[in-house]
Amino acid sequence: MATTAVRPHLWTRNEYDRMIEAGILHPESRLELIEGEILTMSPQGSRHITAIRLVETALRKAFSTGHDVRTQAPLALDERSEPEPDVAVVTGSMRDYRDAHPATAVLVVEIADSTLAFDRGRKKALYARAGIAEYWILNLDDSRLEVSRHARGTFYAEQQTVGPGNRIAPLACPDFPIAVDDLLP
Repeated sequence: MATTAVRPHLWTRNEYDRMIEAGILHPESRLELIEGEILTMSPQGSRHITAIRLVETALRKAFSTGHDVRTQAPLALDERSEPEPDVAVVTGSMRDYRDAHPATAVLVVEIADSTLAFDRGRKKALYARAGIAEYWILNLDDSRLEVSRHARGTFYAEQQTVGPGNRIAPLACPDFPIAVDDLLP
């Protein structure tokens, strides 16, 4: 007798949103929809939150007009993925997204301590597949910024690691280099 593997249900953004509206899922629960799976996000320690705030502050200075710097807000990347990156820079103003989450970003930043493998693997592939031109991982354990640029399918064509004492300018804001020291808690 043959056995059949049961495949888990892959949720859509509409189903996910309806579960939140119905009170089945609570927005405060720190959940993300990644490739059809509803995942629980890791608890945030003080260092993680401090890094988010530092990155947000630096990016707000760099992207002063024509962009919105969003923290832990959804990106509606496709029908089955609505991640909530730690920081994302999107075009336009915050009012442009009153009725719908942005579908892309010019830069996404994840702060990694306990989530480093996930951020380097599944999240990186997800952002590349969505055409996010630039993806940064602020690696708190190694005090390094991992920069991925030029999305090609599920990977990035350019990778570099930048440490303390160095600066990096976002692709979408090349005239404003940011000191890695300003991002690290």
